Amino acid sequence: MNESDKSEINVLGQVSPQAAERCDNPRNYGPLEKWNGHARITGPCGDTMEFWLQVAEKRIVSAGFTTTGCGPSRAAGSMATELAVNRPLREAGFIEQADILEALGSLPKDSEHCALLAANTLKAAIRDYLSRSMSENRSMSKSEDCGHCSSTDCSSKERQHDESDEQFHERQALVRKMCQIGFKLLVMSGKGGVGKSTVAANLAASLAMSGKRVGLLDVDIHGPSIPKLMGLENERLVAHGQEIIPLEIGANLKVMSIGFLLASAADAVIWRGPMKYGVIRQFLKDVEWGPLDYLVIDAPPGTGDEPLSVAQLVGQPAGAVLVTTPQDLAVADVRRSVSFCEKVGLPVVGIVENMSGLVCPHCGGEIPLFKTGGGQSLAREMGVPFLGSIPIDPQIVQCGDSGMPYAHRFAESPAAKAFVAIVDRIVAGSPRKQS
Repeated sequence: MNESDKSEINVLGQVSPQAAERCDNPRNYGPLEKWNGHARITGPCGDTMEFWLQVAEKRIVSAGFTTTGCGPSRAAGSMATELAVNRPLREAGFIEQADILEALGSLPKDSEHCALLAANTLKAAIRDYLSRSMSENRSMSKSEDCGHCSSTDCSSKERQHDESDEQFHERQALVRKMCQIGFKLLVMSGKGGVGKSTVAANLAASLAMSGKRVGLLDVDIHGPSIPKLMGLENERLVAHGQEIIPLEIGANLKVMSIGFLLASAADAVIWRGPMKYGVIRQFLKDVEWGPLDYLVIDAPPGTGDEPLSVAQLVGQPAGAVLVTTPQDLAVADVRRSVSFCEKVGLPVVGIVENMSGLVCPHCGGEIPLFKTGGGQSLAREMGVPFLGSIPIDPQIVQCGDSGMPYAHRFAESPAAKAFVAIVDRIVAGSPRKQS
């Protein structure tokens, strides 16, 4: 280690022995001779990091990296590859800055960005691998094509009397995409501020962590939250022919949001109903979802254009998860969501009571900050399933702000276990297509 590196990392003993060792002798340094995933990213600090991955059977079997940065950059790249090797893609895709810093022990505050660059480069290399293998995932068997489908009651097999050829082919294209998805799960709330998007993001992450193939679609056109919650704020989409390629986290979670199409987070989308219907239809029809077990759809609060468009377009099997908080005002609005689902023929999978008690950080007990039991009482009153209660945990807020799914980062916490229990009930109760 040269004197420049020592002066940068040996600040008041802030660097741990394992970090210091990797600054001097990084593991997995250098490109791989054989690789099928690659990425190169230059961070805001000016350092350029490059990753090479060898993936077999959806598991990272080897990894290599280089960096133009100094000691902390080498340590972060080294630890990122060490954490990734021998992991399934779906797990490696969830490796975050905090995981790398925790494994290293410590780095000086002004060097922690090196771990973020390493995490982002690793994710980009995983996405590159997935993009290279996309032709296999995108190939559709003849049985999934409308012309060869064995279904006798599908409405898309024949053109409607008032339908043009173009409209008919557009409808068939939508149906073909939706037929590859086992179950469409619309996450709704009667009012804003109940944590609906947080619930949607963590449900999608929990389903993916359980091994399901999952899509997460953000149809909150005016206030997309999913890019921030999933750590994808600065990502942009690419197209492959006529299809939009969703962003991918790990091997089995695909994410799409209008937020990926905006020039900046400050841009406002000022659209009326028909334009919103059109873009939601495009997200369902033109995004390369591939075969999925679940498509989780995060809708804006209320019962307006966006949830109505989804209910009209996704087809069956589909259902709604309704999110509320315990207090009476929020519960009253969810009654309207139940009525909405009844009127549009969308089954209610169940009600989730979010912010149900505060977990004390000292004793682990629960404090009924906003009361408890309102969601369960409503489910009983309306005759729909109650999926479970999620307690308040300050770490949920921190994870949302840092773009890290809480259910992955704090898997052993009471709130994360509540998400897992809710997912188990959804899986047990949703009639999925076999794919």
